[in-house]
Amino acid sequence: MSYCLYCHESYTEAWSWEALIGLKQSLLLCHDCEGKLVRIKGEICRICSRDFSIFPEQYRQGDCCFDCIRWKEDETRTGVLQQNRSLYVYNDYMKELIAKLKYRGDVEIVKAFYPVLSSTFKMISRDAILVPIPLSDERHYERGFNQAELIAKGIKKPVEHLLKRKTHEEKQSKKTREERLSQKENPFEVIGSLKVKDQKVILVDDVYTTGSTLRYAAKVLIEAGVKEVSSITLAR
Repeated sequence: MSYCLYCHESYTEAWSWEALIGLKQSLLLCHDCEGKLVRIKGEICRICSRDFSIFPEQYRQGDCCFDCIRWKEDETRTGVLQQNRSLYVYNDYMKELIAKLKYRGDVEIVKAFYPVLSSTFKMISRDAILVPIPLSDERHYERGFNQAELIAKGIKKPVEHLLKRKTHEEKQSKKTREERLSQKENPFEVIGSLKVKDQKVILVDDVYTTGSTLRYAAKVLIEAGVKEVSSITLAR
């Protein structure tokens, strides 16, 4: 008997050969809660992981979505982020689940995704440094934890805190798409430059929205000598 990390109801895991030999990861969620998650798989944007099955055909070009094509045209941030891999579509249920983690302090819920996070990391790079996207000091004090750091711990690799937010600003979730993309000043700085020279880095965050935050972080890391930057997020 197990207890769901979201609704806290007891449930019995369904028996299968895949689970027995380790091919199917248990999410530590009951069947009803797990069924509300939409895993990103199949045909996706090769850069940002956008699920093409729920995206209009006219907004893509080959294996890239138009958002990523626009990023390529931005001379200041083109090529800084090699790829992003997100686990799930940011639907209403995932939005509520992440809100429960970030704003209501249910830190245990992130453990539901640890098995999938670990396997996704292995598909991107086994030898990269994990770097969580930092909160401002004020936001960290207010929340008591950094959700990106909790997510990164699920990958079971050493986590390096190589980035710092220079300023405290309005929550990204409160900003419009235009406000996120129009920001000019890079909010991050590198605080461990000696550790990053010629290394591969995987940034970790909760949600990929426009990709602006991850690209700002990737840019300062590349400028500090990092060889390559990718990212993992729970949702896209």
